[in-house]
Amino acid sequence: MASRNRAEVRSAVHRRIRRKVRGTTERPRLAVYRSLNHIYAQLIDDEKAQTMASASTTEKTLGVKAGGNIEAAKKIGQTIAERALAAGISSVVFDRGGYLYHGRVKALTDAARAAGLNKNEVVEAAAAEAEEPAPTETAKPGGKQKSPKAKTKKEAAPKEANAGQASPKPKRAEMKDSVELKRKKSK
Repeated sequence: MASRNRAEVRSAVHRRIRRKVRGTTERPRLAVYRSLNHIYAQLIDDEKAQTMASASTTEKTLGVKAGGNIEAAKKIGQTIAERALAAGISSVVFDRGGYLYHGRVKALTDAARAAGLNKNEVVEAAAAEAEEPAPTETAKPGGKQKSPKAKTKKEAAPKEANAGQASPKPKRAEMKDSVELKRKKSK
């Protein structure tokens, strides 16, 4: 198996995502790139191959001191949403750039949604959470739930009798002993 570094894996995942995600003039692609120290967001129209708006933690006007944290990502998400709304864009296609949808990437998109991008997604997520009742027990995929069986006296008795003794031999050790007994008897 070939050894691949993290950057190669991320770029392969990003290529796979880009085969499916396309930005249009009406609904551009919100592309996210994150480095150790900064996070960047762009609104890209893939039909015209044009960047419509961008925001990053490298901009001095935003007043972000450290760009490699969740607070900075929230600020960038809010900024990109404001710039998109100013450009007349209310809906985008999200491109996570090969990164996991977690941490700074998730914080950026959540902040963008909260600031007004993709308002229908926020409403759908809230409706889905309200519809699903909180399960009291974990449901088995097979269908019916089995209730725990009450143990009889015979089943409960051996455990109590062995409570003071050492644990019994493992099955493999018992099998080994029985094989040795059979060999002795056959001689």
